[in-house]
Amino acid sequence: MSKCPQGDATKGEALFKSRCATCHTYEKGSTKGLQGPNLYGLFGRTAGSVPGYSYSPGNLKSGVVWGDDTLFEYLLNPKKYIPKTKMNFAGFKSETDRADVIAFLKKVTV
Repeated sequence: MSKCPQGDATKGEALFKSRCATCHTYEKGSTKGLQGPNLYGLFGRTAGSVPGYSYSPGNLKSGVVWGDDTLFEYLLNPKKYIPKTKMNFAGFKSETDRADVIAFLKKVTV
């Protein structure tokens, strides 16, 4: 049973644009030079594996495979989930916000 509740992709898009898009893109093949890695193909991908992105040792060694549940936990507090991550984001404290962002990412990164 998944820990991640069903989210609303429309609400997730607004949250992504306001809180995530300054550092991440999700378009296939985008090499836009943002602070964070491209999220296209995120689900099922191992943390620290986007070619050309300089990851922190914490991400490289984490072994995390991104899915609904891992993202749901990670987005609560990224620095706690993967110590020494470069991601400078405090997290989404609301379960609903996390589920909404995940629903949006599932829609646009596959």
